[in-house]
Amino acid sequence: MNEKNLEKSLRAEDFEAHRPHLRAVAHRMLGSLAEADDAVQETWLRASAADTSEIVNTGGWLTTIATRTCLNALRSRATRREEELETAYGSDRPDGRPSPEQEVEAADAVGIALLVVLDTLTPDERLAFVLHDLFALPFDEIAAILERSPASARQLASRARRRVKGTAPAAPDSTRQRQAVDAFLAASRAGDFEALVTLLHPDVVLTADPAVIPTPEPVVVLGAHTVAKGAMAATGRAQFTGLALLDGFPGLVMAPQGQLRLVLAFTIEPETGLITAVDVIAEPRRLAALDLAVA
Repeated sequence: MNEKNLEKSLRAEDFEAHRPHLRAVAHRMLGSLAEADDAVQETWLRASAADTSEIVNTGGWLTTIATRTCLNALRSRATRREEELETAYGSDRPDGRPSPEQEVEAADAVGIALLVVLDTLTPDERLAFVLHDLFALPFDEIAAILERSPASARQLASRARRRVKGTAPAAPDSTRQRQAVDAFLAASRAGDFEALVTLLHPDVVLTADPAVIPTPEPVVVLGAHTVAKGAMAATGRAQFTGLALLDGFPGLVMAPQGQLRLVLAFTIEPETGLITAVDVIAEPRRLAALDLAVA
């Protein structure tokens, strides 16, 4: 590359100044840090090869490239990734790739439930919502990325917003149920057996559908101590779990790398606030029938 062309190229230090923002956008678009980093790297490759002599807003230009890269990735997803859950929790990653701990930290910062709901949107809805509602990009700029009219971009974001908020009415006494579910998640993440037992009714019943284990028939577990032991065994998976609304009721969604794997629906005894039943759902048909929303 000659000196004249070099002057028209994006400098690495200029790109690095925008990397955190691009990574944040890509993570919300794609749901995992690993995919977000791939998209940011692709953005750098495209931007560094482009003529920047007429670029006025470098940040906006890079955001456009990054979101179009993410949009193409979303549109090419024919099905959800089919790797086993344990693969998602494994610690063996190529050098330089985000660790499971980094994935968890990033998902918590955004909200696991939000990533799950975003994953139910169409690629265009997701882009419109993420760029407008999360990053305050004007609809005319979003429309240019999507090659649609501003009115169409506004409509996409509105549809996405309704999905994020959910359509199920708020459950009665949802505050008490949310407190119980929050406490269950905290104890599960901490591996606090005694705390789990105190949250569970002595005769609590946990039912897991055949897709959870998998087994030919649903698995039924009885009693506070037995259910708490099961939760202790899943402490690692609880790191990828977050609070969400399931048909209007507070529950938990497990979603490593933004991909919904299963949900836990709870029944709470009104008088004591103890958990009397846990329904663990992983069958795709049952998951699809749930109205998921951000709590």
